[in-house]
Amino acid sequence: MTLAVAVIGTGHMGAHHARILSKMENVELKALVDIDREKVEKLARRYNTKGYTDYRSVLGKVDAAVIAVPTNLHYTIAREMLLHNIHCMVEKPITVTLETANELIELAKERNLVLQVGFVERFNPAVISAKNYIYNPKYIEARRLSPYDARTAYISVVLDFMIHDIDMVLSLLNYSSPVNIDAVGAKVFSEEEDIANVRMRFDNGCIADISVSRISLASYRKIRIFQEDSYISIDYMARKVEIYKKKKERVKDYKDIEVIIPEVEKVEPLYNELKHFIECIHAKTPPCSSGREGYLSLELAINILKEIRKLK
Repeated sequence: MTLAVAVIGTGHMGAHHARILSKMENVELKALVDIDREKVEKLARRYNTKGYTDYRSVLGKVDAAVIAVPTNLHYTIAREMLLHNIHCMVEKPITVTLETANELIELAKERNLVLQVGFVERFNPAVISAKNYIYNPKYIEARRLSPYDARTAYISVVLDFMIHDIDMVLSLLNYSSPVNIDAVGAKVFSEEEDIANVRMRFDNGCIADISVSRISLASYRKIRIFQEDSYISIDYMARKVEIYKKKKERVKDYKDIEVIIPEVEKVEPLYNELKHFIECIHAKTPPCSSGREGYLSLELAINILKEIRKLK
């Protein structure tokens, strides 16, 4: 069955969603929506679809919608789509508040609709490959740096960048609860935090250290996972995994360490994410980055922000 899909918001991420959906099997890119008429019509011509400036124009015309608008609009648009029985994939974070996030979750549940949150790193082929080697993390270190982009200056770097790593840590720890949060952050170029660091201890004993910055000169996105007999390094951008695993009970020198470079599928993470969304709709199964998981990541991000702002 071919699904009719709309992309709402055709900025940086929305344009990529449109590009991939336009080529995907069993998908008809039925509509693009953006308040910028010139931009949306140009993109619609490129992908041989229709462009609209009002998201309500797609109601009754599509089976699913990808929502890639500014965060403060997620709730209003996703709620309208769900009320009209349209499956939704909402870019991260799911909403601005926990109350509105929970309302979307309950609405999707009541209507038996797929509600997926756009945590694209979950679908990074390097992460997928590395998961075969991760079993009991003791310490996780994540670093995510990017040059300044005024388009996202309206939202804290914690909700914009760090939430990706928050989601990854929570999923790797099977949603163990944080028992201690020590966080700092600073506003440098914008009115919201541009740089932040958090160290968390979880009730399973693992410690996670996450640093993010959107004022770096270069981009850098890596996560390292340390466990009893090995450590796993994942480069999100290069889509590369390295595993350093001890061969013997007692390591005397480098010869006692095995270096494993797993094969990583050459596929775009966003393609994997959208494919998963479509498959979940067909199979009527919950997505791996569900609304509830989006809620838990937002909840932790909000608590981290509270710790940062408590110090000011």
